[in-house]
Amino acid sequence: MELKLSKLSKQRKLGKKIAFEYYAPQAQQVSVAGTFNNWHPAEHLLKKDRKGNWKLALTLPPGRYEYRYRVDGSWQNEQRPTECAPNTFGTWNCIVVVQ
Repeated sequence: MELKLSKLSKQRKLGKKIAFEYYAPQAQQVSVAGTFNNWHPAEHLLKKDRKGNWKLALTLPPGRYEYRYRVDGSWQNEQRPTECAPNTFGTWNCIVVVQ
């Protein structure tokens, strides 16, 4: 029992795996950037499957993060319904909360 509890608490400290997905069959490059990587889109490139879905899973520590996708040099928001917050550029950032 103690082993299971320590393993669970260790996983909580490390974070949770979050799946980022973006459908763009014609895109050449898709990345995700946000408060979890200081808005550096080159750090987290998504990989494209045969159907045009771009995917990446990141392990993030608990917290609230704002993010956007960078699709062929243009900032885009999440395609799925999600919470958003206004940013200083007059657009919106998507939000993910990791518990």
